[in-house]
Amino acid sequence: MSYNPPPSHEYGGTPPSSHLVWAILTTLFCCLPAGIVSIVFAAQVDSKWSSGDHAGAVNASEKAKTWAIVSAVAGAVVLVIYVLAALGNN
Repeated sequence: MSYNPPPSHEYGGTPPSSHLVWAILTTLFCCLPAGIVSIVFAAQVDSKWSSGDHAGAVNASEKAKTWAIVSAVAGAVVLVIYVLAALGNN
């Protein structure tokens, strides 16, 4: 049995942010479907990084962030529409 050091990649030694906290918060408070997609991608970051798929980890991190933003924007749009509808009924 020989020891093979982890491959050196251009991405460095620190994994990218998984954005898991934002994914969970936007799932709970903004838009459930887009938030779940964000959680799925956030959960893939660490496992891909540790298996040596650094490009995949960076890609999953970027997708998790994108879907968290989509969820937040969707939640804000729904809130604005709700407030406008509530004010219009008075």
